[in-house]
Amino acid sequence: MGLALLAIIWLITFVSTYFFIAQTWWLPHGAAAAAPWIDHQFALTYVLMGIVFVAAQLSLGYLAWRYRDHKDAAPVEYSHGNIKLEVLWTTLTAILFIGLNLMGSHVWASERFEPAKPDAVPVEVTGMQFAWYFRYPGPDGKYGKTDPKLEDPSAGNEAAIGLETTDPASKDDVVAGTMYLPVGREVNLTLRAVDVIHSFFVPALRFKQDAVPGLAIHMHFTPTEIGDYEMACAELCGLGHYKMHGMVRVVSQADFDKWLADREAEKQ
Repeated sequence: MGLALLAIIWLITFVSTYFFIAQTWWLPHGAAAAAPWIDHQFALTYVLMGIVFVAAQLSLGYLAWRYRDHKDAAPVEYSHGNIKLEVLWTTLTAILFIGLNLMGSHVWASERFEPAKPDAVPVEVTGMQFAWYFRYPGPDGKYGKTDPKLEDPSAGNEAAIGLETTDPASKDDVVAGTMYLPVGREVNLTLRAVDVIHSFFVPALRFKQDAVPGLAIHMHFTPTEIGDYEMACAELCGLGHYKMHGMVRVVSQADFDKWLADREAEKQ
């Protein structure tokens, strides 16, 4: 039985390790300025955790075989533990996890706590059951007022987010169900949620942030490659959660300006 347990444990260990080494399930190609650093941190974490995992599983398999029950087995000796070893592996674990956290804190904080550049593209992201809406402030650079009493999700677009059409600042606001962004320019996001907690997740842009009712959460990132990138809600937000996905389209500056101008013209 001990040999069988060793074989099973080691087989599971080697097979699962293979899938990570072969990267059969991995992140999509990164298309944001922070992607290289995030990918490096991601890979480093997996390598370090992988070494610990493999070492622990190989040891487990060996011990299951070494101390198996057989006729020549020595009498069992019970131990109450070793304080020095416990302090050692607890300290090493703390150093590993705190170290990884400190390494990743800079890029994480730079997108959340540092202000966006003055020429960043402002976009408001609103999540609701079960859709995303994106608002651009227009030429005046100001968002119009919204009122929860005016929200009508079934109507879509401006009515869905409760835009006050009587507010002069709202006249040039553009609300869309697809997110358009210009390549190479920083995007200054304001995330909102209407009903429950949602999570705005764009894997290719290495961006993920919860949207919380009652809060306006500010973040920023920079797309670096033109293309269409899938977005989704990464928070279980209700029965229709599976439908809450869409596209982020990163286009040239000229195409972005044209798209925005066309949407402005439709409002006239």
